[in-house]
Amino acid sequence: MKRVTARLATAVLAAVVGGGLGVFALTPASAGAAVKSAPVTTMVVTKAAAKACATGKYQKQVEAYIKKIGGYGTVTVDGKQSAADCAAIVKFQKRFGIQPAAGLAGPTTYKVAQRLAWTNTASCKAKKTGITFCVDLSHQTTFVMKDGKVYLKPTVTRTGMDGYETPAGTFKINKRTKKEWSDPYKVWLPYWQRFIGGRGFHQTTTYIHDMWRGSHGCVNLLQADAAKYYSIGKIGSTVKVFGRRPGT
Repeated sequence: MKRVTARLATAVLAAVVGGGLGVFALTPASAGAAVKSAPVTTMVVTKAAAKACATGKYQKQVEAYIKKIGGYGTVTVDGKQSAADCAAIVKFQKRFGIQPAAGLAGPTTYKVAQRLAWTNTASCKAKKTGITFCVDLSHQTTFVMKDGKVYLKPTVTRTGMDGYETPAGTFKINKRTKKEWSDPYKVWLPYWQRFIGGRGFHQTTTYIHDMWRGSHGCVNLLQADAAKYYSIGKIGSTVKVFGRRPGT
C-alpha cells in the first residue's frame, strides 16, 4: 500500500510540473523515511504553483503597458510574475480576445497592450458635440468620443490589408443592420454599420489577432465591441479614420 501511495504522489507531481504551473525540486526521502509524507508534500507544491502564471518573454513591458492603460488591477512593473500580475494579464487577455488567456506575457499580448497604450485619442480630432467613432489605422485601434471626450476607451481592430486599404477621412454611418450578408465574400457580418462604399464596422468572423489576414476594407471588431458600437451608432453618426495601417 505504501508503494502505491508513493507512485501516485510522484505521478501527481509530474503532472503539475508538466502542466506548466512551475518547476519545484523536492528533496528525496532517505531510505528509512516514511513514505506517507509524500502525498502531503505534493499538495503543498500544487497550491504554491497555482498562485501565479508562467513568466513571459515580455513580462515587464506588458506590466508597464497594462499599468498605463489602467483598469485591470494592481500590477507591479518589475518583470517578475506574481499572483496579482497574473490576474491582471488574464483579465486583459480575456477583454481583448487573446487566446489562450493564461496570463503569459507573449508576443500577442505585448503587441496588443503596446498598441492600446500608444493610442493618442486626441489624434482623432473629434467633434466637440455628439458622438464620433474614431479609427486609428496606425495602431489598429478604435475608440468612441462624446462631446470631445473619451466615451469608450481604445480597443483592438483590424482594418484593410494591402490592396484593400480602409480609407482615411471623415464619413457618416449610412446603413445599419444587425446582420448583413456579404455577397462578394459569402459570409454574414454581424452588427453592420456602413460608412463608405462597402466598408463599415462589423464583428470579425475570424481571430482578430491574426493581423496577416487584414480585412477587405472593413473595420473588424470583437463581438462585445461590435455590439456596443451598434448600440451607440445611428444613421448620420460621424466616423473619423486617420493614420495608415503598417504594411499598406
